[in-house]
Amino acid sequence: MERMIIFFVLSFCSSIVLAAASPRAVKYKQILKKIEELEPTVKDKDVELLHTPENPMDECLDTAVTCFKKGTQKLQPINSQVNATFTKAIRIINKFTLRGPGKCELSCESYEKKTPKEFLKSFAKLIKNV
Repeated sequence: MERMIIFFVLSFCSSIVLAAASPRAVKYKQILKKIEELEPTVKDKDVELLHTPENPMDECLDTAVTCFKKGTQKLQPINSQVNATFTKAIRIINKFTLRGPGKCELSCESYEKKTPKEFLKSFAKLIKNV
């Protein structure tokens, strides 16, 4: 009887450990959430277009993330009421890093320029695919 109880306790504990999300997955979800929070609060008219990496190759993922981080620094809030939330989201995104497996030959300037909303959608797509 004792062995059976120990077996069930060990089975239960191992299933909990296996179900727990990795720290990397949690971080990606947090970044994705912040990007989605920025989308409705970002100014999209009369602003600078941003270099937007789309479907970067695996060896260029870290370069693409660097481009997105540089681009988010150029984003502007739609109005002053969303400024605090906007600033906090930008700060969290700027702490995000991603290490790519190889050396990329592309620079940020080689990517097409798009509006801030398209820029954020492309950033969210990259995070979902990583």
